[in-house]
Amino acid sequence: MSKYYLFHDQKKCIGCQACVVACKSRQNLPKGPFPSLLITIGPQWVGTRPQMAFAFMPCFQCENPWCVAACPTGAMQRRPEDGIIIVDPNVCVGCKTCMSACPWGSPQWNPETGKVVKCDSCYDRLEQGLQPACVTVCPTACLYFGTPDEIPEVRRERYARAMIHDGEQEN
Repeated sequence: MSKYYLFHDQKKCIGCQACVVACKSRQNLPKGPFPSLLITIGPQWVGTRPQMAFAFMPCFQCENPWCVAACPTGAMQRRPEDGIIIVDPNVCVGCKTCMSACPWGSPQWNPETGKVVKCDSCYDRLEQGLQPACVTVCPTACLYFGTPDEIPEVRRERYARAMIHDGEQEN
């Protein structure tokens, strides 16, 4: 299992795309590749009002990543210290095999370099004690990056706050 987990609170997400822009900017990517995506769901009618939802799709840092297994050169690697999957651009030959193997579409083609890029949980920032770029720019704090053990507590706390907030609005 990966040492880290990225939790996306859909109820707080406003779909601003700041997370996606931060990811592209950090990796200095051209038009085209999106190492993380924010998928729009809806609009769906809830009663008499249309509602939108959003699903954040970074790399899920799989336990047994198909992209790593498919890579013929070893450019796609799973770091043993934290389970984060990275692409070594010095070894990538641009064959796109990893792109075909990933069921989530995480590896993306960079037409400027002729190589694959993907969400790498900003491992260089983590090594400096910083959070991933997507988490730091989120205006609603709907993204939380931490260990899998922390996530249930974060979810409980957010649920409790929402219940208190909803109760205050009814009074």
